[in-house]
Amino acid sequence: MDHIIARVTATPAALDLIAALRRQHGPVMFFQSGGCCDGSTPMCYPLGEFDISDTDVYLGQLDGAAFYMGREQFEYWEHTQLIIDVVAGNGGMFSLDNGTGLRFITRSRLFSDEELAVLGSAA
Repeated sequence: MDHIIARVTATPAALDLIAALRRQHGPVMFFQSGGCCDGSTPMCYPLGEFDISDTDVYLGQLDGAAFYMGREQFEYWEHTQLIIDVVAGNGGMFSLDNGTGLRFITRSRLFSDEELAVLGSAA
């Protein structure tokens, strides 16, 4: 397996919403909520308006938007690829998708044993 395995990806619909939010708000970033106020949902913020700490894990980029998750939550989800999608509805209270009529959601799939081996060797 010679290709890079993404820990986080996005559907075309999610990429479209990211582009629309970027046009309106400038550069954006994501943090996978761990279930507090807005449940377990990907939260989209203007770049620099959410403080990333040394307890957060960088998972990758979605069309230039960095995506993070808390370390404890990552330890639970490290065997899965996150697939960011959108559905009709209201976004998280603090997320830029709120008020657009769409909201980001996280779908997932388990990595294969081969993919996990490649990810493990990259660590």
